[in-house]
Amino acid sequence: MYRFLLTPRWWGINVFVLLAIPFCIFMGSWQLSRFEERVADHQGAEARAASDKREAARPVAEMLPVDKATVGKQVTATGRYGTQLLVPDRELGDRRGFYVLTLLRTSGGSALPVVRGWLPGDADAAKVPAAPSGVVTVTGALQASEQPGENGVPAQGGLPAGQAGAISAASLVNLVSYDVYDAWVTLNEGDGGMEAVPVSAPGDSGLDLKAFQNLGYTGEWFVFAGFVVFMWFRLLRREVEFARDAELGLAPREDDERVAV
Repeated sequence: MYRFLLTPRWWGINVFVLLAIPFCIFMGSWQLSRFEERVADHQGAEARAASDKREAARPVAEMLPVDKATVGKQVTATGRYGTQLLVPDRELGDRRGFYVLTLLRTSGGSALPVVRGWLPGDADAAKVPAAPSGVVTVTGALQASEQPGENGVPAQGGLPAGQAGAISAASLVNLVSYDVYDAWVTLNEGDGGMEAVPVSAPGDSGLDLKAFQNLGYTGEWFVFAGFVVFMWFRLLRREVEFARDAELGLAPREDDERVAV
């Protein structure tokens, strides 16, 4: 009854199944390992953020360009506050509010975007404490320029004057007449009673959308493996039933079909 398993057709089916199942398991395991790596990165980023605060701050120019090794590190810069912008639709915990972003004009001529703090509610310049005047020295965590649409950064445009959607040199240079560092700093303590903005994890790491995509792909690959097994048993059962029907004379044999032709 099972002699059909030795036919060329079933040899092809069996070889496909024997190759497909290990491949699906391998891909699912690889996607799962990618998710676990991102979880480890997230946990490591939290631990690094705590340890970075205990390190001595270094001049911001020495820590550029920003990468995974320098993001979150303590930096310091001296200058005068200039243009101030509001960054709307930013959450802190489960509360919605906005960042207060002020550009610090340094002696080198370029400006360092400094997030002085976070305030709840809609972006309103009347709520914002005035920036300190004169020469100031700021200390905070170094952050990479944001990309609209990633890590919770809104991708909206057409904002009112005095507002910015993303904290990045590419967007800020269009709003001011001087050069801007391709980085920004969040103060360790909020200025003027505002709440400090916590350090963000570096891009392409941590528990972001890509991490949960890896987890979803893991499930898909294991489902594919199960589907291959299911289809193999379904085909096998159909062939067995057809062979039994042929033996009982309930279905035409292949020899009879060839004679009839």
